[in-house]
Amino acid sequence: QVQLVESGGGLVQPGGSLRLSCAASGSIFRINVMGWYRQAPGKERELVAVITSGGSTNYADSVKGRFTISRDNAKNTVYLRMNSLKPEDTAVYYCNAHIVVVTTGLYDYWGQGTQVTVSS
Repeated sequence: QVQLVESGGGLVQPGGSLRLSCAASGSIFRINVMGWYRQAPGKERELVAVITSGGSTNYADSVKGRFTISRDNAKNTVYLRMNSLKPEDTAVYYCNAHIVVVTTGLYDYWGQGTQVTVSS
């Protein structure tokens, strides 16, 4: 019954900003690492940013200084603030979370993805 739902994707001009959100719901006991990945057409999926339950973060070199990941543990939600967007940021962005599910154990969950398109 656990699911991840992303939102916030859309069309933006180069230099613009977007804020992605991913909310986890269901029989959640604990969420460990949460992160954002992206996949552009013809490219392999790549890690964008991750954040631990304690707030430690890590970013891909291509987005350092432009993107900020954060989380609200009370809401089981992770965010990705994207500033100074470039055309090469165009991709489907996927939320990922390592979740300890009530009774059954640890699982790795993926959201359905939200499209980000950066274009004039």
